[in-house]
Parts: sequence; structure tokens; C-alpha cells
Amino acid sequence: MPTAEHPLVLLVEDEPAQREVLAYNLAAEGYRVAQACDGEEALQLVDEAAPDLIVLDWMMPRVSGLEVCRRLKTRPETRAIPIIMLSAKSEEVDRVRGLETGADDYVIKPYSVTELMARVRANLRRVRPSTVGVVLTHADRLDGETHRVYRGNKVVKLGPTEFRLLATFMERPGRVWSREQLLDRVWGRAIYVETRTVDVHIGRLRRALSVAGGDDPLRTVRGAGYALG
Repeated sequence: MPTAEHPLVLLVEDEPAQREVLAYNLAAEGYRVAQACDGEEALQLVDEAAPDLIVLDWMMPRVSGLEVCRRLKTRPETRAIPIIMLSAKSEEVDRVRGLETGADDYVIKPYSVTELMARVRANLRRVRPSTVGVVLTHADRLDGETHRVYRGNKVVKLGPTEFRLLATFMERPGRVWSREQLLDRVWGRAIYVETRTVDVHIGRLRRALSVAGGDDPLRTVRGAGYALG
């Protein structure tokens, strides 16, 4: 069953039958799936918990997928979320319009579900590499497939929460993560966790890394959160 460590995919599709098929296949791939039936609901869900990726239909009531894409890509806090646009519009001018609006990928209906899942994996590999078995390196090395962390030649013993924290930091070195953002990414908002819990697990992660030797790679940014490097 998908947990908070699995990527969250927002599926925005107004046709119930297609939405059901895609939601089933995304869940079968191990993703957490949030669903919206129109653009307005999609924007509300993004505000509640930013997804790791959005599968977005172009033609929808109330707010079109193109407009949803435009709004999200103009906001600093959401512009990095990859968007895969689904559309029956197959003309080159339409594909160009979708991509220029900010979509990261464009899939024409009718499409192969197998190919769409491959495109989801490819886009997530770019933004959340640790979830697809990629080895991350900074001063340390994290293997997303074997769930092992190394400092030099030493294996660092981490609990699952500390592993997810380190993976989040290593995916975006230098980025400052607020406690609320870490709660969304590491714990998931389906589970209520107090923000001070983040500090507790950051402390555990720091102690585990210090046992293996070397400097503390984590940086506390007063009033903002934490960063790697």
C-alpha cells in the first residue's frame, strides 16, 4: 500500500471512466493518487498538499487544464511540479501551445496507458530520483533501491523517517525546506504530525550521520527551516 514516502500524483480528469482507469494504474505503480474532476478542484487540492506530479486533462469544465497549467507555472511555489498534459488536440500548434504554457510533457488521446506510466516515471525520476532507485550523492551516498546510506566507506544506520528526510535533502541540495514542506513530503498530510516532530527527526538524522564521522551536512536556517549544504 502506498505510504508517505511514495510520490503523490494529482490526476485531473473530468471523464469518470478514464479517471478510474488511470487512478487504478497509478496506484498499481505504487503512487499515492489524489483525484480532481475539474480545474477548480485541482487548484484547491494543490493548495492543500502540493503533489509531486500532475496528470492534467486539457478540456475540462469551469477551469481548463491549460489555465490550471498556466496558473501553477507562474507561481514560484508550484512552478517546479511536473505536469503531463492529456489532450485530444493532436495538431502541432496545440502541442506547442500546451508546452509553451508550461506543460513538461504532452500526451495525445487516445493514448497507451503503458506509455503514460512510463512518462510518469520519467518525469518523477527528474524531480524525485530517490523514489525510483537512483543513487544520490552529495558528501554522502544514498541508494534508493537498497535503502542504504554511506559516509565514505561506512554504512549509516537510519530509520525509515530519517532515510526519507535525507533523500528529500539530497534530491535538492541547497534548497531550504520549511517544517511544513517536510511534513508534506516525508510524512504526508493524511497523517497528523506536529511540526516539532520534524526537529526531533532532524536531530536523530544529525546524530546518525555524526556517528559515521565527518561534518554535519545539514544547515539550520533560522525562521525558515533546514537545508543540505
